[in-house]
Amino acid sequence: MNRPKVAASNYLNSAPLIWSFLFGPRANQLDFVEAVPARCADLLAQGNVAAALVPVIEYQRIPELMVVPDVCVGSKGKVHSVVLVSRRERLQDIQSVALDQSSRTSATLLKIIFREFVGHDPEWTDESPDLARMLAGNEAALIIGDPGMTFPRTGLKVWDMASLWREHTGLSFIFAMWMIREDEWASVRRIDFAAARDEGLERLEEIVNRYHDSINLSQEEIRKYLTENISFHIDEDMRKGLELYFELAAKHHLIENQKPLRFPQAHHVA
Repeated sequence: MNRPKVAASNYLNSAPLIWSFLFGPRANQLDFVEAVPARCADLLAQGNVAAALVPVIEYQRIPELMVVPDVCVGSKGKVHSVVLVSRRERLQDIQSVALDQSSRTSATLLKIIFREFVGHDPEWTDESPDLARMLAGNEAALIIGDPGMTFPRTGLKVWDMASLWREHTGLSFIFAMWMIREDEWASVRRIDFAAARDEGLERLEEIVNRYHDSINLSQEEIRKYLTENISFHIDEDMRKGLELYFELAAKHHLIENQKPLRFPQAHHVA
């Protein structure tokens, strides 16, 4: 039987969710495809992979998906790796924004914050995550993932996107979840994404050591990020935040329709 293809990014915030599939006992259960979050969504939509860790907004845009319950990349406070950067001091003064094209949930979140809470709609452009180039032609830039944690911040105003969301809504935020194509459920039904997450969290020090070699952060900064900034479990506050996010995305015409989350009837079969 062919192994299912599963896609995810290799961003630090995904590491505990994919560690078992890359280096642990589940490595033989699937063929792993590495791609930035937006590309993961495209692969899933095109049927090139059976499942993927994708920006949550893509659930509303890609038909016939199911979401894996209780596993996510989210934040209950400051996320640290999804930020809006500007030389302006106030959101109200920003008239143009360059969006990191690597993700779509964060871009939609930023548009919601401006339209719903700030009260105006800047000009938007999609660009690759090069902060200097983004700011050369725009008044602000949205940067996500590892690049969002490692740029020099002198002379810049930086807004943390999860903190902005909590400031305006009082709720936590989910950035990404595992999603499965309905027509591929049979091929992935034996993959236990929650157990893989648990194993990744148990191997946190190995993750810290490996990423320390490739990211310009100290081991303590990486450890703090994975244990304090990022949440990999979904609680009621995060569910409410996700529901409100979808409602506001529909209100501001960032998705066509809001559909309820659909889960596999049994997300693991031993």
